[in-house]
Amino acid sequence: MIPSDPTLAINGGKAVFAENELNSCVPVWPTPHPETEEKLLEIYRNGKWGLCGKYEKLLMEEFAAFQDTKYSIWMCNGTTTLECALLAVGAGRGDEVIVPGVTWIATAQAANYVGATPVIVDIDPDTMCMDPVKFEEAITPRTKAVIPVHLYSALANMDEINRIAAKHGIHVIEDCAHAHGAKQHGKGAGSLSEYGSFSFQLSKLMTGGEGGCLTTNDERLADLTFRLSHIGNSTLFPKEPLQTGLECHQYRFTEFQAAIIYDQLHHQKEYMAQRQASVKFIMEFLKDIPSIKLQKSAFEDDERDYYFFSFLLQKDFLKDGIERKDIFDMIRAEGIALGTGWGVPLYKSIVWNLPEDQYIKKDTFHCDDIMANRLMCVMHPLLRAEKSVLERWATALRKVMLACTK
Repeated sequence: MIPSDPTLAINGGKAVFAENELNSCVPVWPTPHPETEEKLLEIYRNGKWGLCGKYEKLLMEEFAAFQDTKYSIWMCNGTTTLECALLAVGAGRGDEVIVPGVTWIATAQAANYVGATPVIVDIDPDTMCMDPVKFEEAITPRTKAVIPVHLYSALANMDEINRIAAKHGIHVIEDCAHAHGAKQHGKGAGSLSEYGSFSFQLSKLMTGGEGGCLTTNDERLADLTFRLSHIGNSTLFPKEPLQTGLECHQYRFTEFQAAIIYDQLHHQKEYMAQRQASVKFIMEFLKDIPSIKLQKSAFEDDERDYYFFSFLLQKDFLKDGIERKDIFDMIRAEGIALGTGWGVPLYKSIVWNLPEDQYIKKDTFHCDDIMANRLMCVMHPLLRAEKSVLERWATALRKVMLACTK
């Protein structure tokens, strides 16, 4: 249902943005940096294109420090990092790995890759991260590990998840694919458990086109995952020979990726502060509208960035008959757009191809309801636009949401 408000562009009123105007107002992503061009040319000419080169070694030290850990181990993407973390903690055939129902499929498929069974549980309706209560309810004698996801940069409740995991002797691996630079209680994402797994795929807050890394404070786990991903070689203990008895992979990183991400690391605090300021600015326009709320993080003191700038519709405050699809139509007419993340929970994705006997799905009411009816989000490049653009964007959304609110 569309409200009859004549100021709405869908009803003939003046649109806030002309058609396709907003696209030209949003900064390009990824952002090119002149110093990176010089590094890439340097690498191309010197022929040292991989095998843990200068920039990868710098990243191993500096990204670990950025996330408040001692070690970071770099690989070709964020799926391989999850897989190697699971191998390192001994997950395999006959084991179960608990994951949230709203995440990219790699979180669950990594368990399948090592022969374990993914167990999918529901999310907290405010943070969209794993519900600790549902995590504990899903534990069985077969549970080997849990992978909480810091979704869209909102942080999962690691206090409760770690407490429950310790009580039951379960390994904890944080999926930090959306949480570069984020902190909980002053400690970096990826430092809050045994492992943190980061992705540097093209859309991420830091990117090398592809790439992944594991962070950890445990020297043994750092060396083990390096070996698992580098066909038995070690960089932490270079005098030791190849380790036999490991089912190793070749998941190495390139020096080209390392140089690109290295320079982005040095701009990350600047970009993070800009995105945080943009969210604060936009929310001033929406704070008095009860039908739309910002996705929360687990704790008030969480320092988060915004991979997706995500809202959750509060259906009790919407006028009768109004659905999310109606709101999308109205804001599209105003010249802006919001999306639905991946559109569906992981187990409904068209690329989720596991047969039903290879995973376990618990009750996932909030996963289904939020993804089908309540989530509205936009990706992070918008948050680096000029303040005048953000004001118009917020005005367009406010205009529509006021018309839809009781």
